[in-house]
Amino acid sequence: MISVSIVDDEKRLCQSIATFLNDSPGFRCVSIYGSAEAALRHLPDDRPDVVLMDINMAGMNGIECVRRLKVLTPQLQIVMLTVYEDTEQIFKALAAGATGYLLKRHEPDELLQAIRDVHAGGSPMSNSIARKVVASFQKAGQAGGKQNLLTSREQAVLDYLAQGLAYKQIADELGISINTIRTHLRHIYEKLHVQSRTEAVAKYLRL
Repeated sequence: MISVSIVDDEKRLCQSIATFLNDSPGFRCVSIYGSAEAALRHLPDDRPDVVLMDINMAGMNGIECVRRLKVLTPQLQIVMLTVYEDTEQIFKALAAGATGYLLKRHEPDELLQAIRDVHAGGSPMSNSIARKVVASFQKAGQAGGKQNLLTSREQAVLDYLAQGLAYKQIADELGISINTIRTHLRHIYEKLHVQSRTEAVAKYLRL
């Protein structure tokens, strides 16, 4: 059973998602918060497996809420669920600690799969978001900044992570073992001076 919390000030949307989750085998909505402030006060006690977080809310925005929640509960897996698809918001959310980035126009079944993916260790992103991330990789690659820091295999691992693939999927794509993937990630973390997959992707995009 994957437990999910929702942070969004659109009440009707929250209720719709919660009902859908509770009616779907293997999922349970444990809490809904209409503001970032309320989520910061109570959500850590709910201990959800996954949080769905909006960006634009009255008061504190979702990105700042993510940043503060990750300080309180570093292991929390947070997926942005928003209408914003501009590059700046994507990178800010990833840098704050978001594990995935989905657009609200996602089909319900795609949302379920994304929650499964993040719970299994992936970083799900809507297709259009993944394209923007890849485009940023390519632009940064042309400048030559990353190549001097990471090996081509390490870059490939990060590329796949940004597209939302889980470790096993990346291993299959590259024809290597999951243990080798973990070794590459350890080297990536050391080179980028980061502690998590999300931090690595966010920093990689800025190189």
